[in-house]
Amino acid sequence: MMRLARGQKFLALFVSGALLPLSLAPFYLWPIAIISMAVLFRNLQEQSPKQALAKSLVFGFGMFFAGVSWVYVSIHEHGFIPAPLALLATTLFCLFIALLFALPFALSALIPQKPASWLIGLPAIWVLSEWFRSWIFTGFPWLYSGYAHTETWLSGWAPIGGVMWLSFLTALAAALLSQLGQPYRSQRSVQIASLAIIAAVVSGYLLQQINWTSSTGKSLSVVLVQPNTDQHKKWVYSEQQGILQQLQTQTQPHWGADIIIWPEAAIPTTPKNVWRFLDQLDRQAKVNQTALVTGIPTYIPASKRYFNSVMLLGENRGQYDKTRLVPFGEYVPFASQLRGLIKFFNLPMSFFSLGEADQPLLNIAGEKVATAICYEIVYPNLVAGMAREATALLTVSNDAWFGHSIAPRQHMQMARMRAMENAKPMMRGTSNGVTALVDHRGNITATIEQFSAGELSGYIEPRTGQTIFSQTGSWPIVILSLLICGGLIARQRKTIN
Repeated sequence: MMRLARGQKFLALFVSGALLPLSLAPFYLWPIAIISMAVLFRNLQEQSPKQALAKSLVFGFGMFFAGVSWVYVSIHEHGFIPAPLALLATTLFCLFIALLFALPFALSALIPQKPASWLIGLPAIWVLSEWFRSWIFTGFPWLYSGYAHTETWLSGWAPIGGVMWLSFLTALAAALLSQLGQPYRSQRSVQIASLAIIAAVVSGYLLQQINWTSSTGKSLSVVLVQPNTDQHKKWVYSEQQGILQQLQTQTQPHWGADIIIWPEAAIPTTPKNVWRFLDQLDRQAKVNQTALVTGIPTYIPASKRYFNSVMLLGENRGQYDKTRLVPFGEYVPFASQLRGLIKFFNLPMSFFSLGEADQPLLNIAGEKVATAICYEIVYPNLVAGMAREATALLTVSNDAWFGHSIAPRQHMQMARMRAMENAKPMMRGTSNGVTALVDHRGNITATIEQFSAGELSGYIEPRTGQTIFSQTGSWPIVILSLLICGGLIARQRKTIN
């Protein structure tokens, strides 16, 4: 019976974790995040570090297995791995990320098992869990609970504390919910936490009314080209000319726009191999006084290094090289040992190098634009650092790797949060969606259908100034969480001694 009861608890934790992604895009059922997290928090009470780690691991495995199962699509359909092995690889990946998620929760056993300590300690540990996996092994900052509030009043806090502050508030509500129905818990602590949450929600609505940045008074016309290139044909040499011709044909009617954007790696070869094509585009851009931005892999012969780049053509030439690479997708760890074993370790364009950390902003149509390529847009601090002096944000992506999964919508939601955090408009160009224009409040102002070839026309209004988050990033809430945990652990040790 004891084993059965333990199994039922672990099953409940797995299911609760699996439900959390329903609070995020494309479902937007935000209350589920609070309920899901409350189940975990309730099960962490009066546990040893080992027990807390095990229960958090089960919860995390459910969360990632449900929320990032699209990894299977990339591994199986585009990595040429048979279905059983792809499923195994996806399972192992989710288990590994779940372990990173769970490790900080061992701290829950080291803090005082009292209502006040629990109500502030668990939200702090949750934030540390998100922060930890944002940088360890290059980071996997996906499925942050704060994204559940992209469209709630709490989003008003994004320009101040960013997504991790929203995660803290979500965890505070979950910790409060986990205490309900337990008569031995302090009513005063519950009342204070309840008032804090109500105050945060109401003030979030008021904060939404603030203009953290100022309009430059300009309105720029933008065209985002979505080619819907077949990922299986993209890097086939015989398909190259057809891909370039399609891009040119889609672009031709729009040379009157201020900015034309092609997605990540839209040109599937290095500049040296298509220099005539690029030279023609550059001349057309100059004649029409248009800025054309395209994703393209670049190569430096002297250092024999490839980069995943964005190239700017027209009056103001420029280039940005990606600084956050996707393991196995853009580089292979332990390449000398792994390359050649299976096709997955020899994917096209899986040998990129890191771009320089401090690169100048692109001067696009007279505006300073902060650029993030694909995966980079999910790093809040990275984007905040680039956005300080920018008047607009740009991100290009090739979400064709994700197929018809929920990943493109999740990716779009995170891009919207970056616009909110920095109060700057965003242009997002992708190969097959979600292609969109986003205003400085994170609202999608224009988009086109996924999995289709088309051009999205619209306008952005560049903005100057900095939000509090642009200046500080996530560090205030991370440091606060470290101080809370450190203080509670010290207090517990003092009590024991």
